Amino acid sequence: MFAARSVLMFALLPLFAGCQLLPSQSADNKVSTAGMIRMQGILSGDSGKLYFSPCNEQRRYAVTDKGNTGILQEAASVVDKNGMAFADVRGNFVASKAQGSDGQADVFQLYRAERPSGACEDPNFKRLTIHAGGNGPKWSLNASGKGLVLERQGMEPFAVPYMEEQMPEGRFNLITDANDQHVELYVAPQRCVDPVNGSVQHLTAELRVNGQVQRGCAYFGAMRND
Repeated sequence: MFAARSVLMFALLPLFAGCQLLPSQSADNKVSTAGMIRMQGILSGDSGKLYFSPCNEQRRYAVTDKGNTGILQEAASVVDKNGMAFADVRGNFVASKAQGSDGQADVFQLYRAERPSGACEDPNFKRLTIHAGGNGPKWSLNASGKGLVLERQGMEPFAVPYMEEQMPEGRFNLITDANDQHVELYVAPQRCVDPVNGSVQHLTAELRVNGQVQRGCAYFGAMRND
């Protein structure tokens, strides 16, 4: 892992230095991502540049971190032995004839970065509004337009309808009461790192079941465009 991470970092040293000089965006001048394309794919470094290849495609886009997402640093923290990382991003993808690429990816939002094993083949992603999960003990929650499914270590899966409550500053809650279970999921837009697999996600999550609290990370599925 250290060797693969080093390969990516050394391949991108000039770009990494440039990224450190970018000014951070304030809430007042943050660019709206409405109308931009969300895409999942594989990140890799080559000759001082970061490239993004959409899942199951041969196209390769040169990445520019227009949203100051820290995508280069996040990718370097989760690369596999081949120096590659999976990323779920939103931005503008522009075709070009630039040497070494099929275009440019101007990234404005990073939903998650993780090791690439199986991430492009996730069968649940397209029908989900949100996925959340944590550890100690392990739990996961998948929500869609049809309801939510809660799985907890040592317990049977729990499938029920739910209500969503919007809160200030991009926070929201999912709430349900069924089968003598009061379930709440509190979600906030804040960088979150899974301590087990190292994946970086754009939301923090707090699960409460009958008052018992567990914490974890979350990301939006394909059915949600926030």
